[in-house]
Amino acid sequence: MRPGISITLTTTDRRRLEAIIRNRNAPQKHVWRAEIVLLSADGHGTVEIMRRTQKSKTCVWRWQERFAEEGVDGLLLDKTRPSRIPPLGQDVIDTVVALTATEPPHEATHWTSSAMARAVGISVSSVQRIWRAHGLTPHRMRHFKLSDDPDFVPKLRDIVGLYVDPPAHAVVLSVDEKSQIQALDRTQPGLPMKKGRAGTMTHDYKRNGTTTLFAALNVLDGTVIGRNMQRHRHQEVIRFLNTIEAQVPAGKLVHVILDNYAAHKHPKVIAWLARHPRFVFHFTPTSCSWLNAVESFFATLTKRRLKRGVFRSVVDLQAAINRYLDEANHDPKPFVWTADPDKIIAAVKRGREVLDSIH
Repeated sequence: MRPGISITLTTTDRRRLEAIIRNRNAPQKHVWRAEIVLLSADGHGTVEIMRRTQKSKTCVWRWQERFAEEGVDGLLLDKTRPSRIPPLGQDVIDTVVALTATEPPHEATHWTSSAMARAVGISVSSVQRIWRAHGLTPHRMRHFKLSDDPDFVPKLRDIVGLYVDPPAHAVVLSVDEKSQIQALDRTQPGLPMKKGRAGTMTHDYKRNGTTTLFAALNVLDGTVIGRNMQRHRHQEVIRFLNTIEAQVPAGKLVHVILDNYAAHKHPKVIAWLARHPRFVFHFTPTSCSWLNAVESFFATLTKRRLKRGVFRSVVDLQAAINRYLDEANHDPKPFVWTADPDKIIAAVKRGREVLDSIH
């Protein structure tokens, strides 16, 4: 044992050390450190401890001394060592943060970590750490569009009111069309998914025509009225409204939420609306497709059925859409609006203030 070091174990310390050795999940470095202390307490010399643990003399002495100073807990912690590389100065960090908010001097739209590293004279990993610490992601870009509709607030409150508190003895339908759905056939068959490999699909395809899906989402029960058509003119809008008229029980008011597409406001559509007084149109503000609940259904349809689909004809595409509609209506989920309209209005107001300050 190292001169000047004496190890005497209490019953508690011995139990803890023996438990570490018996624990099959304990790190091996903790196990051999505990063995060094136990062998030392049992009176074994340094040479014998070195032989049993396969450690050097300085290593044995180091952990004998650590236990004498800090006990069992000292065996479970490693001393931190100062880095060979000095930390970055605050001026360098401030430079990286400031440059990130500017356009790069070379022909690029945004900074990359390698370009920033060359410009400032630090490593790529240092740039990434600074960006991560300050929440900066110059490689990402989020899209937005503020509505310029002068009636944005009343239209928003009107539609959200229909979602949150629909009128009694009425049906609330979110209506829109998903146009130009392509019947795409792949040029070669893909391989199925297997362990360690995702399914495959050729990047090129053959176009076999398009269809337009008219859909009306019932906000109350989540069912969808859908119909495939070749085009999306005012004639098709009227035909779809007739489909809704036939499927909605008589005696119920029909509140229809739809966007500002020109076909929805065609004079013949307005004339149809005058002949059917139980229908009430509620137009969303301009540039507010997110306010139309049926858009979420279209997104799910695209992700789950259309994006990976293989369709050899328009008939195959329409049949697949109709089967998806049948499944969706078999187990519908009511639409639930959760966003606070006051928060939406406040966010739009802040966005307009920022745009006005920039321009």
